[in-house]
Amino acid sequence: MAKKVLIIGGDAVEALEIFYPYFRLKEEGFEVHVAAPSKKTLKTVVHDFEQGWETYTEKPGYNFPWVEKPLSEVKPEEYDGLVIPGGRMPEYVRVAASEDVKRIVRHFFERNKPVAAICHGPLILAAAGVVKGRKMTSYIAVRPEVENNGGTWVDQEVVVDGNLVTSRAWPDNPAWMREFIKLLKSR
Repeated sequence: MAKKVLIIGGDAVEALEIFYPYFRLKEEGFEVHVAAPSKKTLKTVVHDFEQGWETYTEKPGYNFPWVEKPLSEVKPEEYDGLVIPGGRMPEYVRVAASEDVKRIVRHFFERNKPVAAICHGPLILAAAGVVKGRKMTSYIAVRPEVENNGGTWVDQEVVVDGNLVTSRAWPDNPAWMREFIKLLKSR
């Protein structure tokens, strides 16, 4: 039986940070489900790093039609791993589906199951109260939330701390998924 992975999604999720793990994990043979505040086609965004800009730019991305269920219906005990993409989705989902997201994330940490978060994804980890004592990375703008919640932030492509795999942004996707897949296969 294939291991099951849950991806948390929502509108304004970074396109490359949901599409890449979704297809990469399927390619590896995992069963992948996506849950969002509601079951719908998600509107993704593309964050890019353009010359002359001091921060990223945002453009509309592809539609993501593969949401299986709302977060309220997720039974985390059915999953072996959790993926939290970035974009602006985490800042919205941590509020819109606050109790469900906390319940889901805490389950994975309490049972030491593999969790992968990238870019702004650690905002959800902070909201769930699981950052304290963790070494991790994220997009630089999330560094204050990591540090203010007791985590140690480092600027590197991928950081593995126990069951947690974090990366900075979509250019780090290959290292992020390589380390997460290693963790999933080792459990």
